[in-house]
Order: sequence, then structure tokens, then C-alpha cells
Amino acid sequence: MFELTSLKIPLVGVTESAARACAPYIGSGKKDEGDGMAVDAMRSALNQIEMTGTIVIGEGAKDEAPMLYDGEAVGIGQGPQIDIAVDPIEGTNLFATDAPGSICTLAAAPAGTMYRPGACFYMDKQVYPRSARGRLDPQAPVPDRLKALADAVNKDLGDLKVFILDKPRHEQLVGEIYAVGAKVRLVSDGDVNGAVMAILNKGVDALFGIGGTPEGIVSACAARAMGAEMFGRMAPQKPDEVEACEAAGVDTHTWLGRDELIASNDILFLASGLTRGDYVNGVVMGRDANGHFITTDTVVIAGANGNVRSIRTTVHE
Repeated sequence: MFELTSLKIPLVGVTESAARACAPYIGSGKKDEGDGMAVDAMRSALNQIEMTGTIVIGEGAKDEAPMLYDGEAVGIGQGPQIDIAVDPIEGTNLFATDAPGSICTLAAAPAGTMYRPGACFYMDKQVYPRSARGRLDPQAPVPDRLKALADAVNKDLGDLKVFILDKPRHEQLVGEIYAVGAKVRLVSDGDVNGAVMAILNKGVDALFGIGGTPEGIVSACAARAMGAEMFGRMAPQKPDEVEACEAAGVDTHTWLGRDELIASNDILFLASGLTRGDYVNGVVMGRDANGHFITTDTVVIAGANGNVRSIRTTVHE
């Protein structure tokens, strides 16, 4: 029986290739140029893998991307049928300013198992660690959710920390968290990174708030692979997106559970670090006796067995 773990090394090569390609632009302020290099490298690497892959959610219409768009076929066209979600540079502003938390990320699962959001580019998300699985109501008020989370992770409310994107739309949410005495980690972008931090218990206890739908699907794969908890609902932010979601019959009020966002345990989640991070190191470039080198650090979460591995690769030019 085929398991995605057999594609682990080839897919690690995909995120590594993207990280190496865009690394020279880290801290340059040129996020678009870096993203273009990452997209090109990721697509090229994907098309060398023995699989029949489909980009279920990627750069897509939201970023007007000509490559790695939703529905694009990748792979050599032979082998297992795979759903793929990608974010070639997650945290582009962090990447451009060499701030912590930017990654190249990809998730893969058997064909037909990833939720397809269509024209909904934004998702409201809640991500919690494994100990909170089945213990929280996504519709409950923020104070009630935080109290239930504190019980689940065996902490006082004042010791909880929630990862939230630093956006005007989250001002009320942040205020509600402060009101119960919990803390907030505000970051400009990169909420896959925040979700994985919550899933792996690396510095935060949860992620709340609205971010990109591609990041939501990738985060759901990481959550299911680790037995953690996640909820998501579509949250269109612009009138034309609202109209598109309504026309497609997308329910923007109901919270979807983790297993509705990704309906398989046979999952691979990969993240190669670009800038320094809490669970994966950033790219290192330098020179040694063998010439110029570039070192990447990648975390791999395999849902078929629940393993978490770190892979460090050095390539000489």
C-alpha cells in the first residue's frame, strides 16, 4: 500500500530548492523578487517527482501567480495521485526584512483529501496543541476558549500566549485576550509559522485570527499530522470576495473541523527555514575549504506515523 512517506526525501528537496533559490534576497527588501525565485525553484523540483500531483491551493488568484496556481498539474504525470498545498515564501515581509519566522512550506496528502476553498482567499483560524483536542468549542467566546485551553495545557490564564497577525482587523480580538490576563505574540505575517509553533508547543499555546486560506490548509495538515486541534471558517475580506464566495455557495459562518480541512492521516508537512525561527533554523550561506556553501534546515512532520524529523543539508556551489 502506498504511503506518502515514500515521497518524503523528494519533497524535502522541493522546499530546500526553494529556500536556496531565494536565500540571496533575505533581508534585501525585495520580497517579490525572492518570491519569484522560490516559486520557480519549487515548481521545477515538483515536476521532477514521480507522482501525479495537483496544486489544490497555492499562489492562486489571490497573488495573480502564473505558476503554482490552484489546479496546476505537477510531477512527471506517473505514480500516486497527490493533493499539494504550497506557500513558497510564507512570511514575505519577514523574509524581506530578515525578521524571524519566514519559511518555505509545503503539505501533501492523497488526492481528494484537501479542502478546496475556491474563491475564498482568507480564513479565520484557531489552532491548539494536542492536549486541547476535543476540549474546545470554536464558537465559544474568547474568554471561555482561553479558560478551556488553560485547563488543557495545565497553565494559568496569565501564562497563556496566543499568536496573532498584527492587523487592524484583530484589534478587538487582541483586547479580549488582554482582558482575561493572557498574552499575545503579534507578528506582521507568517501564520503557518504561528500555527506550527502552537502545534509543537514552541513559544505559544494557540493561534487565533484571520489569515490566508493557503496557509490555513497547510496548517491543518500539520495539525492533523501531530494529532493537534484546528478549526477554520472562510472569512472574505473584500466585497468582490464576499460575492464570489456567495456565488460559489461557500458557508462563511460555520467552523470546519480539522478533519474536514484535511481528510487523511497520510500527510506530509514540510517547512524549510528562511530566517531564524523557533522550531527550524534559517538559511546559512558562507565559504569553507570546499568553496561557497548554503545550508538549509527543514522540519518534516509525517502523519502516517506522527514522526517529527529535522533534516539539515549543505550544498556546495
